Amino acid sequence: MGVVLVLWLFLFASSVHLSQGISHEIHLLRPWHGSDGHHVPGISCLSWRLGVETHNIIGWSTLPQACESYLGHYMLGRQYRKDSGMVVFEALVYAQGLKPAGDGKDIWVFDIDETSLSNLPYFAKHGFGPKALNFTQANSWVYEGKAPAQPESLKLYKKLQSLGIKVVFLTGRLEALRNVTTENLHNAGFHTWEKLILRGSSDTGTAVVYKSNARKKLEKSGYRIVGNIGDQWSDILGTNVGNRTFKLPNPIYYVS
Repeated sequence: MGVVLVLWLFLFASSVHLSQGISHEIHLLRPWHGSDGHHVPGISCLSWRLGVETHNIIGWSTLPQACESYLGHYMLGRQYRKDSGMVVFEALVYAQGLKPAGDGKDIWVFDIDETSLSNLPYFAKHGFGPKALNFTQANSWVYEGKAPAQPESLKLYKKLQSLGIKVVFLTGRLEALRNVTTENLHNAGFHTWEKLILRGSSDTGTAVVYKSNARKKLEKSGYRIVGNIGDQWSDILGTNVGNRTFKLPNPIYYVS
């Protein structure tokens, strides 16, 4: 019994030492700040990210300042890719179990930014910090048309093509960006699609309202939305969301 107790105490002390002393550890479990900047005792950046992904933290415009390094490491590291891969794996399992009608009306809705195309090169350059998104800089990046594919989503896209399920891109990007978006999608590996829907001047309201209306029009045209994938909750909430939805991780910005 004494030997077991000594061993347990040794392991406990070692674990505490490791959690406090590993220089490359991305995140230590200690209190950080809430989404609006006020101190929240006991909340870590890992917990904050969980709150965002489970839609318990909503309406935030900037991420906690203390979490910039943690979220940067997450997005640029292996875990973000693994988390995205898990979502797409489930989408692939679901898709392979579908039985398309063969009339060309079965569609899968894809968001674009942080779903089909990745803006990580932009954020890696300008930071994952707590400052509000600089739309002038962000638009300049979009107009370059150099965003790479979100690799896991590209896998799903290719599988859907082989299954005879057509893809519709539904994005909050403005209509003025149609040409550069089309070229960027092509260059990233998305070569064909049924429709590319961008936000026009008459599309008012929140992203939820805009995308709900767009999906409603698709269904009124005879399409069946068998799947829907996006990185924002506003991509998959509202009406006419489809038979099944899939949420990719994105803790770096929020779109309502």
